[in-house]
Amino acid sequence: MKKLLSLPPNLVDCFHKIENVDSREWFCTSDPKGARLGSGGGTTWLLESCREREAGDSSIVDWLSMEKRILLHAGGQSRRLPGYAPSGKVLTPIPVFRWARGQKLSQNLLSLQLPLYEKIMQKAPDTLHTLIASGDVYIRNREPLQDIPDVDVVCYGMWVEPGLAVNHGVFVSSRKSSGKLDFMLQKPSLEELGQLAGSHLFLMDIGIWLLSDRAVELLMKRSYKSDGKTLKFYDLYSEFGLALGANPKIPDPELNKLTVAILPLPGGEFYHYGTSRELISSTLAIQNLVIDQRAIMQRKIKPHPAMFVQNAEIHQKLTVNNSELWVENSYVGPYWILNNKHIITGVPVNNWKLRLLEGVCVDVVPVNETDYVARPYGFNDAFKGNPADISTLFMGHPVSEWASERNVRLPECEDIQNALIFPVCKSVDDLGIVLRWMISEPDLEKGRNIWESAQKMSANELSDKANLPRLIFQREAFRKKDWSMLAANHEKSVFYQLDLADAAEEFVKNNIALPEPLSENVSLMKQIHDHMFRARILQLSGKNYSDEQQKAFSLLRDGLIGSIADNKQTPCLNVYRDQIVWGRSPVRIDLAGGWTDTPPYCMYSGGNVVNVAIELNGQPPLQVYVKPSKAYNIILRSIDLGAMECITSWDELKNYNKVGSPFSIPKAALALAGFIPEFAAERYSSLEEQLKSFGCGLEVTLLAAIPAGSGLGTSSILAATVLGAISDFCGLAWDKSEIGNRTLILEQLLTTGGGWQDQYGGILHGLKLLQTGEGFIQSPKVRWLPDYLFTEPEFQACHLLYYTGITRTAKDILAEIVRGMFLNSSVHLTLLSEMKEHALDMYEAIQRGDFKTYGNLVGKTWVQNKALDSGTNPLAVEQIINQIKDYTLGYKLPGAGGGGYLYMVAKDPEAALQIRKVLATFSQNQNARFVEMNLSTKGLQVSRS
Repeated sequence: MKKLLSLPPNLVDCFHKIENVDSREWFCTSDPKGARLGSGGGTTWLLESCREREAGDSSIVDWLSMEKRILLHAGGQSRRLPGYAPSGKVLTPIPVFRWARGQKLSQNLLSLQLPLYEKIMQKAPDTLHTLIASGDVYIRNREPLQDIPDVDVVCYGMWVEPGLAVNHGVFVSSRKSSGKLDFMLQKPSLEELGQLAGSHLFLMDIGIWLLSDRAVELLMKRSYKSDGKTLKFYDLYSEFGLALGANPKIPDPELNKLTVAILPLPGGEFYHYGTSRELISSTLAIQNLVIDQRAIMQRKIKPHPAMFVQNAEIHQKLTVNNSELWVENSYVGPYWILNNKHIITGVPVNNWKLRLLEGVCVDVVPVNETDYVARPYGFNDAFKGNPADISTLFMGHPVSEWASERNVRLPECEDIQNALIFPVCKSVDDLGIVLRWMISEPDLEKGRNIWESAQKMSANELSDKANLPRLIFQREAFRKKDWSMLAANHEKSVFYQLDLADAAEEFVKNNIALPEPLSENVSLMKQIHDHMFRARILQLSGKNYSDEQQKAFSLLRDGLIGSIADNKQTPCLNVYRDQIVWGRSPVRIDLAGGWTDTPPYCMYSGGNVVNVAIELNGQPPLQVYVKPSKAYNIILRSIDLGAMECITSWDELKNYNKVGSPFSIPKAALALAGFIPEFAAERYSSLEEQLKSFGCGLEVTLLAAIPAGSGLGTSSILAATVLGAISDFCGLAWDKSEIGNRTLILEQLLTTGGGWQDQYGGILHGLKLLQTGEGFIQSPKVRWLPDYLFTEPEFQACHLLYYTGITRTAKDILAEIVRGMFLNSSVHLTLLSEMKEHALDMYEAIQRGDFKTYGNLVGKTWVQNKALDSGTNPLAVEQIINQIKDYTLGYKLPGAGGGGYLYMVAKDPEAALQIRKVLATFSQNQNARFVEMNLSTKGLQVSRS
């Protein structure tokens, strides 16, 4: 998806290098020098510039239809946020959220705002190719996006108090048709809103607009003068917007005909980064979105919450008196005297004695190869107006008063933005002296001399001539030092909640020494993160990392096993000597949210999974038989594998994680049932003695009437079935919830890992949403769903299950994804978060009985699985899918993917017949075949002869 950015001129040429992004995906330009184009004219310029670069021979109509694009307007002068004017507000570094995982220390406003825009465009109809947004806001949605209608213009808004709406654009709609725009207002008065409140609703415009190609054409047409060639000022919001709706404020026959939809952003939050004050207030508001201390990993309590220090070195003990403080890319030495309301940016390492008065900010801008420009300013300065005017402020006071106190004369100009105030300094020492004179020591003659003899620049010139690579280099040098301090101070820092995959790359790239090993007293989850972080650094360094990685997995296993460590078992013979316990279970298809059930992700974020229990060819395919044996040993048999093993000792039973063993599952299940000392409440000298006390030996027979590597949760559900049958045989009274939890632990004993959704998907019947919260004990809550999308004749035939004949093992796929979870990889965590949301979308679609949406969401699940791991879709599977995809609403490989079964949702019964015909003739594998599936209404069943 192409991104088009309008940036400050000085940033355009170095943006791709600074952000390390591909120029084929990111197009950058700036408005023509000296031109005032407005948001509408600026949009036209941005689109035309990109078209000329990419496809100059194509018409704008043809070019617009080629792909979806996100346009960000981030090229303003940034008068009220001078500290980030040279690099553009869109690249403003934003502190890591204290409650969030997987963020990067290098994150900025652009990296935070873009995911929502991409999500909107992915959900938008194919007719909407253009999204326009502002670069100085961060907008979040706490709830899933709604469907986006197929209209010419879609505008997102938020429900706000009238007092806030008066400062923004407002979408007004009739209470009878709230999704349709009646008209738009710009900064209406409270009186206007009050008069409308009885008959209308209003949403505040948050600056996210989607336009059809037709709407873009009309916008561009109005951005030109009558000659059709020269751009003019045209505003998207106050001109184009006011001509939209059923009763537009501006008559325009063409624009008035455009169809418009207004959407409230679900759970929307709006944070503006337009001024120095908002830089702090918006960041503070985001940090305080979560105040539950259990959800905040770091334990630091600041003297005042409105203090933010990042990419910086500060040798001051901050107090409550230093409120509203922002220090970034700066060195604040021990001889500084701070007050409050300071924005400190760009300050190099120094030894200054500098006193900052309340409300004074310091920005240092590198220019040329070695020079610096001193730019002090006021916290609330608007940087607007004639310097001769007493209302034009500089550092909070009239600029004329500032000049008079220092006995200097400023060159005349119409706008302080163009005033030559800021001196170019040749050394850091001169920079400190002139700042003292400019800020707090007007009688410092040496400072006055430096200022008078120096070349001086205006605010506009600083934005044009700043040496941005030097600025970024300094920021990265400070950040390099921060890494070690954050790691060492992990108890009070955000270190272990960061994207540790990114952190590992930074450590290796900058040759940063590994932090000291963590104490065993540190929380188990933090220890797990630490070992995987170390493993990743060793891996990137080309060293052996397996030991560190194994420690991480072992700690996770120990934590899960520890959750039942105190719950020892006392197995007792609970059947007659001639009875057989018979356990049988269906398998499951994961429909949405798979992977969110996998430790460690579910342990710190919880999981949402929608799945369905199914029988194959009219039978539950997984079956277990347990019966007494006269000999005091344990006999294990597998009907489908044709294997048998006799166990006479604990050592043989403990050998459950032996690679290739056909009986790993029943051995581990018997261990958890108390047949080895670690899990037994009573003590015996040997297995034989325990079985004599028990009253008999055991014979356990398994039947898995399904190929290995099916993707239908076979191993997990078979383990749960074994546990269920043994529980009944031994009188352990485990309910289905306990069986599911012990299955999770069993898989950790086998070192295969895995989540909880497979076993619960099979042992619990039917169609359901399974949800868990945080913690080592994962006990899903079940929300049962109506089953008519599977049982009604018009839908039943549309569910097709096809065995591809391609086998695969989930363990390797699982291990790679779990590594990403351990490392808080932002790529993995973002996808997993979207999967959780997607599961709720699936839940809603099934509740509504919306078959088409259900099928489409199955397809989206497959897209998400492939994004998480490309190995889920090998070429052989893709060739099968290509034969049938046009007949489906959606399809996926259940489970981890890579092979096994292919689940398809046909568009209708006729399409289902076509799929059967196509695959009957296409078959690439002699074992490929259709298998009849039907909804299981029982789940796990355990009965006796």
